[in-house]
Amino acid sequence: MRIGEIAALVGVTSRTVRHYHHIGLLPEPQRRANGYRVYTIRDAILLARIRRLTELGLALDEVRDVLADDAGRELAEVLGELDADLARQEHEIQKRRKALAALLAGPLTPDAPISPALAELLKSAPVTSSPTAAKDREHLILLDGVVGGDAVYAALRPLADDPAVVPMYERLDELEGAAADDPRIATLADDLVAAVPDEVLAAIPDSGPTATGFEEALLADYSPAQAEVVRRVMERVTARLRRRSS
Repeated sequence: MRIGEIAALVGVTSRTVRHYHHIGLLPEPQRRANGYRVYTIRDAILLARIRRLTELGLALDEVRDVLADDAGRELAEVLGELDADLARQEHEIQKRRKALAALLAGPLTPDAPISPALAELLKSAPVTSSPTAAKDREHLILLDGVVGGDAVYAALRPLADDPAVVPMYERLDELEGAAADDPRIATLADDLVAAVPDEVLAAIPDSGPTATGFEEALLADYSPAQAEVVRRVMERVTARLRRRSS
């Protein structure tokens, strides 16, 4: 058989066969005097096996291991790893479909797509024109799925229902343009720290809520006096987290 014939028989392309030769996965067959490759039934059987293994999802390096001599990995081991990987992918796909179903079931907002748990929390948040409240919402959306997920959002629900929260946002708004040593900073930071429920801290993973560099970027999003309030709050909340884990 010529290369086009074995390719057609097995159901691959001639280019694929040449690639398998190039990477050493399929041995080069004998050649005729005119230079054309001549394939045997044994070549076709090996090529068909390679095709079946790749269709199962094995990478070419894994196929090479399966086809190797005793030094290679057993087929059962490779297929077991593949099955576990497919199970993980299936689980992730189910989670994504569940999130999509939740999005499609309700009116799509400018914030979409966000997790269903965060969407429920934002729905319960009080209506306010506070610029810092809007920033807080944006920061939650940015960290969606990083700060602990459903448990954190559930713990934040009492804050969304607390009538004292909006006035604290308004006090933070009033610090726009104020100096970083404004006397109102300390009291507001105290009140904000006191408002953070222990349940929120309990829901935050021990690894911490943010990535490296996030704190600096967050503080840069505020005016100097507002940033000082936020810095103090973050510092004291972090201290509470450390005491919890010690």
